[in-house]
Amino acid sequence: MACDLTTGRSKACFDNVAGVKAVYFSTEALGAITYDVTDTDVITDFAGTPEFFKYELKGNANTYVETPTKDISNGTSFFDQVLTVQFPKLDKATHKELKLLVWASPTVVIQDYNDNYFVMGLENQADVNGGSLATGGARGDFAGYNLTMSAQEKAPANFLDTDLTSTGATISAVTIAP
Repeated sequence: MACDLTTGRSKACFDNVAGVKAVYFSTEALGAITYDVTDTDVITDFAGTPEFFKYELKGNANTYVETPTKDISNGTSFFDQVLTVQFPKLDKATHKELKLLVWASPTVVIQDYNDNYFVMGLENQADVNGGSLATGGARGDFAGYNLTMSAQEKAPANFLDTDLTSTGATISAVTIAP
């Protein structure tokens, strides 16, 4: 049976940290995807050469959560992928790009602080479904952009074998310096 378990898991070491370090967005086709020959949860290559735009993140408000959902009555299951990011500082260039991001349905690569890379929205892409432009009342309050994106996929987000550029993708040199 294809659903049989194959292994157990020992207690993890305490060498792990949480948080999202950077996100990469692309609206270009990834092309045919090559998976690791021994582990189909790991992507080694994109046949296309998609260009990704990197957004660096700082702080504890940047999170990625993936929730499996299973309906026994309907015989269905899927993985809800939710990315929440915060971009401090309001500026015209970021305002314009985030407007385009809301209108698009990109593929998102998430880099965590352990330098794992996950592909969110691999088959169905991700969509912005919430957020805000905020400037607090006190001098030390947050002023910037909050954004929530989600995707629903048949399988959990795949890992990249090493990093994004090893897949044949390029990372744009064009960045906003707010």
